Formats: sequence, structure tokens, C-alpha cells
Amino acid sequence: MANYFEDNADLQYYVDKGLDWEPLVALTEYEWRAADGPASTAEAIELYRDVLTLVGEFAAETVAPVVREIDRTKLRVVDGEVVHPEAFDGVIEGMKDMELFGMSLPRELGGMNMPFIAYMMSIELIGRADVSVVAHYGFHGGIAMALLLYSVLEDSTSFDVENNQITSTRFGEAIEEIRAGAAWGSMDITESDAGSDMGALRCKGELDADGTWYVTGQKIYITSGHGKYHIVIARTEPVASADDPFGGLAGLSLFLVPAYEDGPDGSRVRTFTTIDGIEDKLGHNGSATVAISYERAPAMLIGKRGEGFKQMLLLMNNARVGVGFESLGLCEAAWRMAVDYAAQRPSMGKTIDRHEMIADYLDEMHTDVQAIRAITMTGAYHEEMSQKIRLKLKFFPPDDRAEVERLERAQKRHQSKARRLTPLVKYLASEKAVEMARKAIQIHGGAGYTKDYDAEKLLRDAIVFPIYEGTSQIQALMAMKDTLVGAIRRPQDFVRRAATARWRSVSARSTLERRVARLQSLSFATQQHLITRIAGGKFRDMRSMPVGGWSQALADWDPKRDFGPAMLHAERLIQLLIDVAVSEVLLDQAERHPERADVLERWLERAEPRSRALHDRITTTGERLLAKLAEPVAMDEAAK
Repeated sequence: MANYFEDNADLQYYVDKGLDWEPLVALTEYEWRAADGPASTAEAIELYRDVLTLVGEFAAETVAPVVREIDRTKLRVVDGEVVHPEAFDGVIEGMKDMELFGMSLPRELGGMNMPFIAYMMSIELIGRADVSVVAHYGFHGGIAMALLLYSVLEDSTSFDVENNQITSTRFGEAIEEIRAGAAWGSMDITESDAGSDMGALRCKGELDADGTWYVTGQKIYITSGHGKYHIVIARTEPVASADDPFGGLAGLSLFLVPAYEDGPDGSRVRTFTTIDGIEDKLGHNGSATVAISYERAPAMLIGKRGEGFKQMLLLMNNARVGVGFESLGLCEAAWRMAVDYAAQRPSMGKTIDRHEMIADYLDEMHTDVQAIRAITMTGAYHEEMSQKIRLKLKFFPPDDRAEVERLERAQKRHQSKARRLTPLVKYLASEKAVEMARKAIQIHGGAGYTKDYDAEKLLRDAIVFPIYEGTSQIQALMAMKDTLVGAIRRPQDFVRRAATARWRSVSARSTLERRVARLQSLSFATQQHLITRIAGGKFRDMRSMPVGGWSQALADWDPKRDFGPAMLHAERLIQLLIDVAVSEVLLDQAERHPERADVLERWLERAEPRSRALHDRITTTGERLLAKLAEPVAMDEAAK
């Protein structure tokens, strides 16, 4: 029988030894305080492997055979509700029977208590079969875990420390329905004319005199938005003036809104919400994307009013990592589809996988899949460690103050790494999904353009990844801002790291380490160029100023106003940052497990010339366009 876990040695590497499971498992198991959990890390990993093996078989034997039927059966709206194809419903029922929706929920809430990264691995496995199915799957376990975390952070979850279990949680009813497969959730952000610009959101949250919150407005492009539990961001503070701090992100709050009630006959009773329509999309045809309207829908405030953007970022960061795993599943499918076709397609006396150009395509696809998995696993690991150490400090703080301080430092370190890697994960995985699906079609030739093969479906499905959950360009801007502002705020640290990279590039004993250090040095040089370039317009003498003086010189610097040159090159910079980050992760793996050196060598072979070209583009181009943008635009020209 086919099994998408058992046939994937690279994925198994992370289960067997690629991740530092010991601290993560200990945190997940409440420091081994739970009596009903595994007795050791080895026993826990064996459980994770068993579950992922079952998911791998389910993806290959249950999901994959019905993908075409799901893709080609149009979703419908009947009596105000979305109707899925029978094949899709059958897959979801199979997940329900396997209790996959509670994979990462605590045992006392009916879950398997597996680390969230294991749930992400299941997303890759199912995504390899069909990303439209896995998109819906993600809004079960993902939303349930988000609601639990929100409740914990707002102190509305009770924990019995002596018996090591959650006794109650504010959103327990919703979590249980989702875990049991009786309902699912969605996150409702986008509005007409307010996509990436969340400060322009108009959906309103209003508080009545009796203390009840109500949400009114419309949300569009909502994945699985026909579900019951909606995490909605809405404006709660009026905009008094253009200078009002609540006129932007600070005026937003986050709510949980049940979209319907369950009727006695199993029907859905919508009193305050309406499904306005379902999008007819290019791909992801099994996944419903809807517009939904709220008319004074009763809502539950999550956290504090005015902190909606901060709360939403927590959900968005996890969603972006999830898109990384979805994209990875599709990339794995594209590579394997291309390999299988090329190995049996004869041309000019040999199969096309023996032709040099096609062999190069396949080799690059293979390397990219392993690189995406490396950075995605690493980003997900640091995000989960950050959150779980945070929870440990809240519920099980050590008596020893020195140990508390050690954990606080570890939490900040994991959080910093997760923040650095998350936009890189989203950008690399989603962009490569499109690129690799396109290559799979090209390798299939004319056959790839037909619906007799599934290569064309992969491309239709992949196109959305660089768009949803924050476009690739938004990820580039986030990475650019964090990288450059971090260097400016901590110039001495920047100088130290740059000097260390230069020294290691010539002194490291390992050839691979020297090559990675040279990439790091190239990145630091590029960052320094951008910082001096964006400051040049305000501080002409900064080009000759010691780096240590940056912070003081730029005390009144406004990134939103002064970032023009860096914004122009943001997408090139994130590509360079990705080359470095992947190299660092793979170097760490090669140092721990020498058999991984081959993956790093193949990655560097392509990353080194690419990074040099990116550095050259950033440091030598853009002046003409920036000068043009700086010219005043007449009103009649701007209107054209």
C-alpha cells in the first residue's frame, strides 16, 4: 500500500533525529507530570511516528484517489449553506474517525497531546495529496489550538497544577465541537479594499450597555468561512481624526463569533450571519472561500479591546507556517510527479531524466524540497518552543530564580528565531510551489497542459500560496524591516556578527562552514549598503560614519517615510536572507549528522551564485526608478 510518510526519507529524518525532541516533548508532557502520557521521549517519538504513518497511508490511499473528483465537482450554495462533493465529505469523515482534529489538543480535552509540529507534518502529508483538502483540515485543529492558547493567555483557562491537567477553558464548547469534527472555524480578516492594509478595516465591534459585544460588517475571501466558529477582527474604537492613534491598528479588537446555532433537526440556523457567496477560483476547488456578512452578531471579545492586531498576529504567524507546510506538500508532489514522468518518457534514445537540462531541473527541485522542509521545520519548532516555554513559566514556574531567568532567555531566543524565520518560510515555500508546479508541467511537455495528467492542477493550486495569509511582498517587507531596523537599533551586535562571519569565512576548518560564512558576510554587506543608502538622503555624512553611531544619528528616523531604497529591494533582500538561513540550518544538520552534508553542498552550489547576483542587483540598481518616483506627479497624471 502507498504511504506518503514511509516513502519519504527526508521527512522521517526530522522525526527520527533532525529535531531536538527532548525539550519539546518534556514541555508537551508537562515536564513528565502527566500519568497517562508516554514514559519517555523515545516512547513519545514512537507514538508520533505511528500516527504519521497512519496519516501517510490515509493521504495516499484515501485522499489521493478522489482528488480529481473533488477538483472537478463544483461547490454549491444550497439554502444559504455550502455543499461539498460527497468525496470531500467522505475524506473529512475519515479524518473525524481517526480523531485527527484533536491531534495537538491536551488529553484532558480529548486530544492526542502531540506537539503542534507533528500536526504540521500531517499537513504536509495530506497536502501532498490535495492542498484544498488540507486547507480545510487546517481550520479544525488550528483554530481549536488557537482558541485554547487565547484563553490561556487571557487567564480564562483553569489548571489543576497538582493533577497536571486543564480543568476548564473559556472556549471549551467550541474546542470540543471542533475536536469531535462537529464544527470547524475560520479566521476572518480581509474586507473589500482592506486586504494587507488592516488599518483600513471597517467591520465594527460594538459594546451594548448590558456588556454584550456585537459584530457588524462583511468579510471576504474567507477560507472555510461557512463554518461555525469565526475569529473576527473588527474596529471597536472610533476614528476621531487622521492623527488618532486608534484610527489604525490600535483601534482593532478580536472576537469569537458563532455564525449559526444547531437546529433540533441538525440544520444550521443563521440569525445574524449570511453566506453572501462562494468564490469560483482558479484552484483549491475543494476548499470553500466565501464572503460572509454579520448583522449585530453576538460576539465574545478575545483578550483586551484594542489589542486585536496583536492577537491576530499570533494566529497569522501560525497560519503562515501552516502555508509553508501546505506548499511543501505540493512541492513534494510536483517533484515526484516530474521524476516519475521523466523516468518513463523516452526521447532521442533515452528517457528524458537522462537529458542534462531535465536532470538539472529534477536535481534543483529535489534540493529545493529538502531546503524548504529544513527551514519550515526549524521555524515551526522555534515557534512552538517559544509558546510552550511561555506556558511553562505561567503554570509551572521553577522555584529557582536562576532557572526562571534561563527559561525567560530561552523563550526570547526561540521567539526571535521564529520571528526571523516565519516570513522566510512563507515566502520560500509559496514561491517555490509555483515554480516547481510550473517545472512539472514543462517536464511533462504537451501532456502537462492537458487534464489527463495532474500537473496542471498543481499549478492552479499553487498560484494562491504567494497571495493568501500575507502576500510574498508583505513577507519581504516584514523581513526587510525587522532585519534593517534590528541592525540600526543594535549596531554593535551587527558589527560583531559581521566581523565573526568574515573571520569564519577564512579561518573555519570546515570548507562548508567557510562557504556558509561567506554567504553571511555577503548578506551583512548588503544590509549595510541598504542602511547607508536609505539614510543618505537625511544624513549625507553617514556614509563615512562608524556603524556604532547609526542608532544615535537615526534617532528621529521614520522607517515608513525613509525606507524607499530598502522597499525597492525588499524582495531581493528576502531571497538573500533565505539563502543564508537555509544554509545555516543545513550546516547545523551536517555538523550533527554528517550524512546531511550532501544536502548542504547541493544547496550552496545554487545559492552562492544566486546570492552574489542578488547582492549585485541591490547595490548597483534602482537609482533611476527611485529618482522617477521622487518626482512630483500632477493630479491629471496621477488619475490616469
